This record gives sequence, structure tokens and C-alpha cells, in this order.
Amino acid sequence: MFGRSLYAVFAVMVLATACGGGQDSYDSVVDKAKNEKKLVIGVKADQPGLGLRTPDGAFTGFDVEVAKYVAKQLGVEPDGITFKETVSANREAFIEQGQVDLVVATYSITDARKQKVSFAGPYFVAGQDLLVRADDSSLTGPETLNGKKLCSVAGSTPAQKVKSEYAKEVQLQEERTYSACVDRVLGGQLDAITTDNVILAGYAAQHDGKLKVVGKPFSTEKYGIGLKKDDTAGRKAVNDALEKMFADGSWTKALQASVGASGFAVPQAPQLERY
Repeated sequence: MFGRSLYAVFAVMVLATACGGGQDSYDSVVDKAKNEKKLVIGVKADQPGLGLRTPDGAFTGFDVEVAKYVAKQLGVEPDGITFKETVSANREAFIEQGQVDLVVATYSITDARKQKVSFAGPYFVAGQDLLVRADDSSLTGPETLNGKKLCSVAGSTPAQKVKSEYAKEVQLQEERTYSACVDRVLGGQLDAITTDNVILAGYAAQHDGKLKVVGKPFSTEKYGIGLKKDDTAGRKAVNDALEKMFADGSWTKALQASVGASGFAVPQAPQLERY
């Protein structure tokens, strides 16, 4: 009986090790990519143009294209990538627990996050903006929102920033998702949505001709690729991959293909912040 129990415990331990999914057994994501030719990458699943899961289970968008390019430079082909749905609240935990090797998910680089994970990039610099109906010429920036109904997602801060700094008489409305905000703006119940401009551009592209990004960003958000804390070799390799993506035109092509239909003005590639 004791022997059977011991065998069961051993079997569970072996299975747990085999199903590890992340890079716990490697010092660097570079080593895992080289030795296994596989990576697990965290991406968003609900942001059109950036990270969106399609009905067939595939992932599309600019973040996904960046992830594929970087992985290829590390030696991993697209069929060696497992994309894992990641939400804002679990990105650090997924990296720390080894559930993912990289996170490419509109992940703003901040000093607080650098205490827990490493960052390569930025690979995009976003700014807070407004999404409005395409035929609305009255909304030209955050200061024009007095008396208007502005939507943002519950628990986020962009709408409060508008109210406190630009339009004290704006009426704030919260929805659980940006998709719900979009539906209400399209239906005429609300006037505008606020969050990062490239996220808004994805929704504008999804509803071509019906919505537009105002184009007056009023904050700065630097999107980075998250990886295990103190993985210096990994951070350098990912930065090198991004530098090549900027230089060979692949970055511009991926951004244009993902959100260009919205009329979003594709910017210059950002300056990497190596540390």
C-alpha cells in the first residue's frame, strides 16, 4: 500500500514537471527557445487589432505579430508558439509563476512593474485618446467633452483623468468591457470612449467607417514585452529582435495591417530603452 502511494506521488511530480509550460528550468528565455524550439506567450484575447481570439481559436493583431517576429528571431517558428490568454491583472503573476515565457499584451512599462518583471522595448508608444462616431465633428479633444457622456471600463482610470483635468462637467459611464462601450456609442446612447489610442484604433478598424479616433493623444503609455525578472540575456535578445523589426519594415507593415483601416496614423517606431 505504501509503495503504491509513493508511486502515485512520484507520478504526480513527474506530470507536474512535464506540464510546466513556462521557463522555470531555464535561466533565460533564450535557452528555452534554443533548446525546445517552443515558447508560451501571453497575449490579450479581446482587443481587435492588437490581441484578439478568432472563432477558430487563433490569435490575431499587432501584439501577436510582434510576438511571432520576436519568437522567430529567438529560433521559434509560429507552430512552436502557444498563445495564452492574458488579462491586465495576471500579467506579472503569469511571468513570475513560469506560466508564460513572454507577455506581449499592451503592457505598459512602469517602475512598479519593473520590481517584479523585466521589460524589453518599448515596441509601441500609445497615448490616451477618444473614440467617437465618424460623423461627430463636435468632439475634437478631451476639453470638448463637457456635458457629453463618456464611457470607460470599470476599474480603469482614463475617464477620471478626463473629468479631473479637462472637462469637469463630463458625464462618466462605466461598462464591463470596451466592446460594450462601443455598442453604446454606435447606438447613440453615449458620445465617446477613452483609453489608449491604438486600442481605440482597433475598434475603429473593426467598425470601418462608423467610428474614428479623434487623434489628440493626451498621455504617454510605453508598451513593453514582459519577461522573467533579471533575465538579462533574454531582455537583450528581445530588444535586438525588436530593433531588427523596426529596421526591416516589418513593424510598420504589421501595424498598418492591424489598425490601418481605422485611419490611424502609423507613427515612427519608438526608441528602445535598454537597461
